[in-house]
Amino acid sequence: MITIDAQDKSLGRVASAAAKALLGKHNTDFTKHLVAKVEVKIVNADKIKVSGNKEKAMEYVRYSGYPGGQKIETYDQMTARRGKKEAIRRAVLRMLPKNKLQTPRIKLLTIEA
Repeated sequence: MITIDAQDKSLGRVASAAAKALLGKHNTDFTKHLVAKVEVKIVNADKIKVSGNKEKAMEYVRYSGYPGGQKIETYDQMTARRGKKEAIRRAVLRMLPKNKLQTPRIKLLTIEA
């Protein structure tokens, strides 16, 4: 198990460290078509920093597939609704390759407040 302390670190740096560990790039026997048997735990997620004006400028977009179904919310709105854990999870998820191994890899990630 790899533990990453998120206290006073930026969102992107913590997410990229977690994504790199979930991919298994730290192992000498790295194979890109297999899921690494490593669990990643992020602690102190509530103490993560976001620099500049990103709390109001960073947007999360989702689309239901229906006309008029596009929903846009800022980082502030999303963290108020779901917490900072969800912001870290989404950042890590977007850094993983978009293939059928993405779901089993993200399940190996645990985030604690």
